[in-house]
Amino acid sequence: MHVNIFQTQDPITPQPWAEPPAPVGSPAPNPPRDTWAGRHAFLLSCLGYCVGLGNVWRFPYLCYRNGGGVFLIPYFLMLLLVGLPLFLMELSLGQYGAAGPITVWKCCPILQGVGVGMLVVSSLVSIYYNVIIAWAFYYLGSSFQSPLPWSCDAPRNAELCQNASGSATHASASEAFWNEQVLGVTHSSGLGDPGSVQWLLALCLLAAWIVVFLCMLGGIRSSGKVVYITATFPYLILLVLIMRGATLPGSLDGVRFYLSSDWSKLLSARVWSDAASQIFYSLGIGFGGLLSMASYNKFDNNVVRDTLVIAIGNCCTSFFAGFAIFSVLGHMALKRDIPVGSVAESGPGLAFVAYPEALSLLPGSPFWSILFFLMLFMLGVDTLFGNIEAINTAIMDEFPALREGKRKVMLLAVLCFSFYLLGLLLVTQGGIFWFTLIDTYSTSFGLIIITLLMCIGIASCYGIEQFCRDIVTMICRCPPWYSRVLGCFKVCWVFFTPCLLLFTLIFTFLDMYNIPLHYGTYEFPAWGTSLGVCMGVLSCVQIPIGAIVALCHQTGTLSDRFQKAMQPLHSWGRAASSTEDIIEVPFTITLSSSDFTTPPHSES
Repeated sequence: MHVNIFQTQDPITPQPWAEPPAPVGSPAPNPPRDTWAGRHAFLLSCLGYCVGLGNVWRFPYLCYRNGGGVFLIPYFLMLLLVGLPLFLMELSLGQYGAAGPITVWKCCPILQGVGVGMLVVSSLVSIYYNVIIAWAFYYLGSSFQSPLPWSCDAPRNAELCQNASGSATHASASEAFWNEQVLGVTHSSGLGDPGSVQWLLALCLLAAWIVVFLCMLGGIRSSGKVVYITATFPYLILLVLIMRGATLPGSLDGVRFYLSSDWSKLLSARVWSDAASQIFYSLGIGFGGLLSMASYNKFDNNVVRDTLVIAIGNCCTSFFAGFAIFSVLGHMALKRDIPVGSVAESGPGLAFVAYPEALSLLPGSPFWSILFFLMLFMLGVDTLFGNIEAINTAIMDEFPALREGKRKVMLLAVLCFSFYLLGLLLVTQGGIFWFTLIDTYSTSFGLIIITLLMCIGIASCYGIEQFCRDIVTMICRCPPWYSRVLGCFKVCWVFFTPCLLLFTLIFTFLDMYNIPLHYGTYEFPAWGTSLGVCMGVLSCVQIPIGAIVALCHQTGTLSDRFQKAMQPLHSWGRAASSTEDIIEVPFTITLSSSDFTTPPHSES
């Protein structure tokens, strides 16, 4: 049937969600939440948050390892069935509830531990992610030297390059610079031997946190202005690097290696697991950053359009970044007379060893090196903005008095300084081992479980029909075909997305069991692996703890408590604090009568 779901409420009739007028003499209300200066600031912030270092050093490697161009088939299928549905779910939750990762679970209090788990993951990631930015700072400063200190033209590397004589089995000058001068890892025997702090790297880490603090000092108003530069300038640099790479001898060999198709790879479960995990992590799902940034949107912002623009833009960036990487690596392979596969690796090894070495072979190498590490710095800062914003927003939503000017600045300063102190362990001589451990386990099975429960909780506890109705209420001005789009998302939320997340989770556990963690030739001890598993469990354990707390706040039998804890609170949703955003819009959409069965609200 055709119904008008946006009927104007009688302005005289009090709404069930309206706050009563404040009594005379009551304390001053808490400072209001900020809002984005404009839609473009939100779009660029989300795009900068999603387009991170993984787009540069992880996706191209996964693409060539999993069949080249064939990898794009499972990659874009996972985007449609996992990435887009979860992305829309997070944006919609944040925008409709106008709340951060913890407070937003007023829609289903029994799942409030999911929000706490998101903050645990964001905190762990923030600790090690800014260390990558510190590395980029270090290399950026070193790039102003000529010749580059990791090139064979540097006097200190002459003997090393002569001994290596183009062989892939010997350490290159770039590897020596990375391991000895930057990390100092040659002075550490492993995880249990961190050694002393690399003080130059510690200063770079401090500078990185100061930059983050200054950029976020004014809240989303200031960071929303910064992203106009940090989210767009990397695209300009990427375009320049692609054009420069295309002119190099051997570049076509690198691109051919990147896109070579091996159709037999599609029969491997690992290819599909890699595609799902890459979509999952590159979009920033489950960290709370998307949810927090969406909470500052206007109520009638079109979240469906934003989801399509940001998610597709992020995935296309990953694909095109591969051309910039492999065209230059192809030139390096030609110069050293070795296969392209011998210089292609994933993670920090690509960004701080292989690619810098390739850039050192170009005429005017300091210029190209400055551009590349400036791009890495901006990509990293944008992602870190989202993680810190998630933590900041969650705390201020629980304690609204902290939104006041000086208290807000003090909260941000305490967060940044605390993360800096914790990050000092990662800039010791054995810090790379701790970095690898946190990087591997902080965003492993714990993050997948958090997202899986978020999806199942919204679909079954809160109600998928109610959730779709909330989205339709927000987007207002939209063509009727949006109802069919939401129908497709509904099928994903109920079936495809949870099943694929479960598949990814099982494969992650199998990988953990069958493949021991390594950094180079160093194999992590059993106690180190156990510590890493505890990091993953730390985020998961918040979910049952949150459920127990929610049940304790209810009354009645255990069955009654469960039923009440799975119902939205009266204070759920933006309408609970303001009716200004509810407007009349001449728009109709075809929905079944069952879509208008509103679940009862908990009295808590």
